[in-house]
Amino acid sequence: MNRRLPPLYALRAFEAAARHASFTRAAQELAITQSAVSRHIRTLEEYFDCRLFERRGRSLHLSEQARALLPGLREGFDGLARACASVQRDDGVLRLKAPTTLTVRWLLARLSHYRLAYTDAEVQLTSAWMDVDKVDFRQEPFDCAVLLSDGNFPDEWESTLLFREWLIPVCSTADAADGPWSLQRLQAAEQLHPTADRRDWRRWLQATGLHDAVPLKNGQMFDMLELGIVAASRGYGVSIGDLLMVAEDVALGRLALPWPTGVFSGESYYLVWPRSHRAQGRLRRLREYLLAQVQAVAMPKVEYLD
Repeated sequence: MNRRLPPLYALRAFEAAARHASFTRAAQELAITQSAVSRHIRTLEEYFDCRLFERRGRSLHLSEQARALLPGLREGFDGLARACASVQRDDGVLRLKAPTTLTVRWLLARLSHYRLAYTDAEVQLTSAWMDVDKVDFRQEPFDCAVLLSDGNFPDEWESTLLFREWLIPVCSTADAADGPWSLQRLQAAEQLHPTADRRDWRRWLQATGLHDAVPLKNGQMFDMLELGIVAASRGYGVSIGDLLMVAEDVALGRLALPWPTGVFSGESYYLVWPRSHRAQGRLRRLREYLLAQVQAVAMPKVEYLD
């Protein structure tokens, strides 16, 4: 079959310009000049005999023909990237993406021990703040990821549940020196919120049946679990933490559990990677190591509400 196509570099310039809605940012991504991007776009417009972009004031908009062209191009470039990755030299490094709080609280120390146990294994960890945990193996440079999720992943991914997220109130050891709190103490406490929508406190109060007795307050709000836990440990109030991730601090007396009831959030931490990845052996070894590390955690004695 005779595949007569416009120049690949022109198609690449168009895809980048369309994605960024900017010739300037496309040029920066492709390491060429803005005028070169413009020339590539003109080449395509001459080839297709139509306009691909329209200027409305300072904004750049796709024409109807360009909107029809873009999805197929994106799919094509994704396919090219996958094809090249399938024959690319394996450098022996696993690039792992993980949420920030999990990295700080648990994962970083375990991976340090993993490197000592397996001197031939290099895991390059990238910590990322994610309001909703996600990874795009087609666009991002990662081999695997740990994500907080309900477990609904693409069919082409391998996934393993590491541990469930159990939400539980945490405070400083001084604030819980007299033991678990009474209902009156919990009602009066300053609430710290790890998320701006206060969803963790709301879930915990509803699951424990305390939502009518304990008001959901507009206390200090943060954008990640870690900040709420740190603030609570310093006596600024009571926050919600993840039971496994605070277990070590509770055992060492750096944190306390004023109301020792853990509530399953409905989500869990999973290790995921593409089924087509070449390093299946090393990925499975990392999985078995992390599962063993989860089992080794000495969990505080609490009541669990599933």
